[in-house]
Amino acid sequence: MGDEKYDYQAQPIPSYEEATGQPSSSRSDLGEGTDLERQGLLGRDHASTRGYHPPTVESARTSLDDLDSSASHSDRESTDELRRELDQMDVDDSASSSLTGRARLGHRFSKQLSSLTRTLSAIQRPFQRYMPSFRFTINLGDARARFKDQGCIMMLRLFALLLVVALVYVFFIADIFNINSRMVMGTSYSSASVENFIQGHINETNIAENLRRVTNYTHIAGTEGSFVLSQFIEQEFHKAGFDVVSREEFQVYLNYPRQDGRRVAIIDPPNLAWEAKLEEDNAKDLVFHGHSKSGNVTGPLVYANFGSRDDFKALAEKGIELKGSIALVRYYGTETDRALKIKAAELAGAAGCIIYSDPSQDGFVKGPAYPEGRYMPSDGVQRGGVSMMSQVVGDVLSPGFASTPGEKHRLSPEESTGLPKIPSLPLAWRDAQHLLQGLKGHGSKVPKEWVGGVPEVKEWWTGDQNSPVVHLMNLQDEVERQPIYNIHGRILGMDERDKKIIVGNHRDSWCMGSVDPGSGTAAFLEVVRAFGELLTYGWRPLRTIEFVSWDGEEYNLIGSTEHVENEIEELRANAFAYLNVDVGVSGSKFRVSASPVFERTVMQILGRLSDPYANATLKDLWEQRGSKIEPLGAGSDYVAFQDIAGTSSIDFGFEGEAYPYHSCYESYDWMVQNADPDFQYHKILAQFWGLLLLDLSENPMLPFDMEAYGSSVTGWVKDLDGFAKSKKAEVNMEPMFKAAAELQANTARFQSWNKIWHDTVWGLGGYESNVMAVQRVNHNARMASLDTNLLDLEEGGGVPNRTQFRHVIFGPELWSGYDAALFPAIVDSINTGDWTLTQYWINRVANIIHTASDKLLH
Repeated sequence: MGDEKYDYQAQPIPSYEEATGQPSSSRSDLGEGTDLERQGLLGRDHASTRGYHPPTVESARTSLDDLDSSASHSDRESTDELRRELDQMDVDDSASSSLTGRARLGHRFSKQLSSLTRTLSAIQRPFQRYMPSFRFTINLGDARARFKDQGCIMMLRLFALLLVVALVYVFFIADIFNINSRMVMGTSYSSASVENFIQGHINETNIAENLRRVTNYTHIAGTEGSFVLSQFIEQEFHKAGFDVVSREEFQVYLNYPRQDGRRVAIIDPPNLAWEAKLEEDNAKDLVFHGHSKSGNVTGPLVYANFGSRDDFKALAEKGIELKGSIALVRYYGTETDRALKIKAAELAGAAGCIIYSDPSQDGFVKGPAYPEGRYMPSDGVQRGGVSMMSQVVGDVLSPGFASTPGEKHRLSPEESTGLPKIPSLPLAWRDAQHLLQGLKGHGSKVPKEWVGGVPEVKEWWTGDQNSPVVHLMNLQDEVERQPIYNIHGRILGMDERDKKIIVGNHRDSWCMGSVDPGSGTAAFLEVVRAFGELLTYGWRPLRTIEFVSWDGEEYNLIGSTEHVENEIEELRANAFAYLNVDVGVSGSKFRVSASPVFERTVMQILGRLSDPYANATLKDLWEQRGSKIEPLGAGSDYVAFQDIAGTSSIDFGFEGEAYPYHSCYESYDWMVQNADPDFQYHKILAQFWGLLLLDLSENPMLPFDMEAYGSSVTGWVKDLDGFAKSKKAEVNMEPMFKAAAELQANTARFQSWNKIWHDTVWGLGGYESNVMAVQRVNHNARMASLDTNLLDLEEGGGVPNRTQFRHVIFGPELWSGYDAALFPAIVDSINTGDWTLTQYWINRVANIIHTASDKLLH
């Protein structure tokens, strides 16, 4: 649905000068009495200042003026004490909000030096009577001028002049900048105070209200619900006072179910005639598969376990004919991707596919079903997209280019390799029970591992060509140019403004989506609010931060992929990192999938946060479980950033046991009753997200762990060699070992400059020269370019037959789309059994790793 149906009026977007010139009254709902001291934003990184509240601008000026005009022998008679007070003052009263960077810092010091000169004049007064007096008389014709002063005045003023000259040299001629605390709008901020602010201002009550609001109605991609939710998020970006808020439109292929266009029924023999209910008892949305094939087919029913290629192969080996059949498979198991279950059924010759939720995987066999417990009830149905994201991501009609309005080079649905060729529908176990019971006596009894948990199925049989005949109908509305909208909100950086950290979460969902993605969206909005509140105090990051709400993720990661394809060169040049949360909270176990560059900063932040119910930090629990950062597969919006743009990406959240995933039972009430009643894990998630964002956007030295990347690649090459040997591949893996060793050595050498910079700058008390600043910025750019340089961008590059995926190390596993395939081009080639082709890709990938490694140092 297009914009013309809605009377949406965008809020006026302030310019950067307006945003930084003065705080916007719309940025905060705090009372007038709230100030910087109470919020704990001001201060230095010294323990001795803890609890100290710096004087206000007015009190600072008054104190200095009093010294200049009074000879009072108060506590300030001590010069050392006065200097201590000056050192403690973090606030300047200048109107320097229009200045930026080092000019603003220089303005601050010139003001303080001017005040210091007046103060020195006042200091000498108590000692005036003890100093020798000198009188000079000069006759100039008829005019006589008499000058009287004391020697101490001359000496003190000479001292002040020398001090001013020395400081001017240090701060302007030597061009040294203090990175320990930054001046913005006349206020000094330390990194520790900003981190404490963000961590302390995440509020679980706000998050709970966010989740309640985003789960009030269904919001499937491209529908009115998703559009209205986008308006709400856009409003929140404006309310937070972001510098730039924009709406991005793409027109993409989507499908929607018809009320009377779906049917699953046994139509023969007559005595078994039966028809599935399809909808859930609490139905708020129709049951269907996104991107499923329209069709109206009949055929004998065959049960194929989890629907993996091995499962269909086992049926063929038993002599069970699948051509023209309706395959019945269950979710999860040995084939986790629902799209690939359907593809395997298609390749086996089936005419249609039904996927049902078995209680052994997500229902009462695991524990109490909702509403008594967390698991899928008998009528619950798992919806979901069935386009093949392991082969094509984004709009299936525009692989490799963006579906912008007016784009004329799109494919037809029949031409797309990302769409299934047979119809499918999802089903509850309540309905699947009748189908399984009807198979008794047909085909052969299934092996023990094929037996599911559906009750009252006394014997589990495979079925065959003589099985009951099932009618599967899936007629739907297909829209080739349905508008979807991404919402962007930017906070412009002060130093490396062109470089950005992108923060993303998708908002579209199947039905209510309280877990996927509602839990992530609720935390996302709280991070937005907290950073908006921080902006009201004049704070700005060093690098630009871009918050994005994606649309169309559930249909094949469309919104994020189209954005990346539309902005590909800009992202490869300037996107330093992408931070993604999809499922934010479904349990209490923290998990991370990421490029290895995030390892150090993730561990540091986990050590800072504590589990709300265990007497341990998240890092303690992480280590107790033996957890590790996993490589990225193809499950969410990070795919296009990591695998197409080469932007170092991370995805994280709290996971738990199975839940009524993608059903209408995935509601706000389910979250409160079963996963996070007090929203404490949501709170920690938002704190982790905010602290990670600060570390990446505020740390002068980009906190990437390059050595972790080098050592990870070395380990992965060993695993690749083991895989090749298990397949008896006749190849030489030496080029990969050599490239990995070189990368490990170069990343260690490269990262050693971090210590040089740290020792030099912090050895000078946090002051960085212009020369060091230039070197640091260049060093940051090289760090951020490693993943970009690991892209295969030459002609014929990318994973064979899956050329959207350009990263030579990361990509989705071809036949397990949610899982990661390390060195996907080589792995795919090994699986073909073509050793000449495999050796070609070994050599090509090794050369790209060598080149990327070399670019770190040259």
